[in-house]
Amino acid sequence: MTANDQQFRPGFPALRPVGLAGVLVSFSDRLEETANRAALAFRAAVEAERRDGVAETATSLASVFLRFDPDAISYDEMTDWLQGLLAERDWYAAALPEGRRLIRVPTVYGTDLAPQLEEAAAAAGMSVDDAIADLGASRVRVLTIGFAPGQPYLGRLSAQWDLPRQTALTARVPVGALVLAVRQFTLFTAPSPTGWRHVGQTAFHCFRPGAASPFALAPGDEMVFEPVSKPAFLRIADKATDGAGGAVIEEIAE
Repeated sequence: MTANDQQFRPGFPALRPVGLAGVLVSFSDRLEETANRAALAFRAAVEAERRDGVAETATSLASVFLRFDPDAISYDEMTDWLQGLLAERDWYAAALPEGRRLIRVPTVYGTDLAPQLEEAAAAAGMSVDDAIADLGASRVRVLTIGFAPGQPYLGRLSAQWDLPRQTALTARVPVGALVLAVRQFTLFTAPSPTGWRHVGQTAFHCFRPGAASPFALAPGDEMVFEPVSKPAFLRIADKATDGAGGAVIEEIAE
């Protein structure tokens, strides 16, 4: 970690025990692009070494969780190894892992299918047309998977979308709902109530239980939710039988 990183992130990276068989490696106490990058890169390095006794790894917005077998490796041995990895490089400036993909998803913004776009645009101080143009051009990263199986948190959006959550719940959004709060999108994998604003609708299914890989996305993938008209979206949704919802997927060249 550089001196500049240490200045603005005192106390990070930080290692903390989680129960009797877990370690959390945190790169920040808030969502930052560099902290998310560090978490993704560090997990990839841990997986590449895959030391005996490490049973599971996962990332959150700015941390990496490791579950280990205490009969195979002690907590002190785990933390010594992790501290050694942390000292090897500036993880905040690390390259993102290889194998990431860019997924372009046809999305209808507003209309009765995504009824809170106008409210979100007004809160951001934008016209509806400008909001659609901005959101539809935003290229966002899968920061983490959570809340429901395969459900991504995506960001970061531009600063005008730093909107708080609603004070009341929306009773239900459908599968494929694109919702917005705190400079992030999330894409719903199941019908659910939410405190986030429903601004777009897709036919993309992030969770596909019958598929060889049930989770359609992985942390580090990137997405663009490209605007289409409601009639075009309905045609796409009518033909979408594989859960892809008309998405176009390409590998990201590193």
